Amino acid sequence: MFGLGGPIRRERDGSYTVRLSEPEQLLVKALLAQLRTLLKLEGGDDLDEGSGTRRLFPTAYPQREDLEAEYVGMVRDELLAERLAAIDLVEETIVLPSVDEDQLATWLRTFNDLRLVLGTRLDVSEEMGEIDPEDPDAPALAAYEYLGWLLEHTVQALTGGLPEPTEPDD
Repeated sequence: MFGLGGPIRRERDGSYTVRLSEPEQLLVKALLAQLRTLLKLEGGDDLDEGSGTRRLFPTAYPQREDLEAEYVGMVRDELLAERLAAIDLVEETIVLPSVDEDQLATWLRTFNDLRLVLGTRLDVSEEMGEIDPEDPDAPALAAYEYLGWLLEHTVQALTGGLPEPTEPDD
């Protein structure tokens, strides 16, 4: 599943070769479908602290309900539409053998959204150790770790062509 060099490789022409197995593609699609459902159910104006999607719609004005309501009215529908469109794009392209940089950047944002929501629902922390196979959340925790691995390789592919940092001249 994890092959040498990771599942995503930047090519000379600027495209990205993707090597995800069919089970990996199916997992990502299943997680995307669940995220879409959550966004449609919880993506409205009334997000409470228990909402799994709360971290995707952070509060801009925590001390000012009037400004927060105005902000939500201006941007929430657009943010929701953008996230739903990104899910559609990832679902369409996850089966392709290669993607372009814009598509891969959308993957990055969407995988991050998935991981944030899943991590919130699982209440993960820095102290998370080995996954106990007897834990009822073991499959979801494994998906969370897989998304972290996928995010890492997506970032590496997108930044792989960057030059090494140099020391500033004094």
